[in-house]
Amino acid sequence: MKTRTILETLALVALTAGQAQAAPLPLQHSIISATYNGLAAGMLGLDSQFAPVAGSNVTAIDPLGSGGVEFLSADFLFGIDFADDGVMTVYNNGPVQTGAYSMRFDFGASLAAPLTRFALIDSAAVGGLPVLHLIDGHTIGLDLSALDWGSGFSSFSARLDAAPSPVPEPAGAALLLAGLAAIASARRRAPTA
Repeated sequence: MKTRTILETLALVALTAGQAQAAPLPLQHSIISATYNGLAAGMLGLDSQFAPVAGSNVTAIDPLGSGGVEFLSADFLFGIDFADDGVMTVYNNGPVQTGAYSMRFDFGASLAAPLTRFALIDSAAVGGLPVLHLIDGHTIGLDLSALDWGSGFSSFSARLDAAPSPVPEPAGAALLLAGLAAIASARRRAPTA
């Protein structure tokens, strides 16, 4: 009986190990609509060369990955960059006074898969934590009001993730098969009542 319980536990561990984690969401060819403090005119996009014109709050991911940013806030306090690998970085562009700073980014139907998670990956350069919101499968929100940017230029990064892949890891599948074989073997050797 003890061997059977151990083998069943091994099979359960193998099933759990085979579950995939959320994957970074590739952003190639994405088109983003942005607002800053609730206003479309508050965000200036790369496609309009950061000029304050109608529709400048919509831009595409930089296809050349030239290291620039996709958006500048209209007050030029913040630069926002979206990398092809799903990493978003927010930079301060000078001293930032205490105040209400919020942003929203909508990817519409241009994403390869729906967003399932939006998580902070690096905030060591700023004091406090940004508030990150996953609004729906194609929209994220930021509240930067609680951040202390210090006196210099600094940044923080977050990752946009897609649903996990349903394919188990090879090690998990091998462990599952070994556990199932051991259970079958133990049942064949067990005396019948």
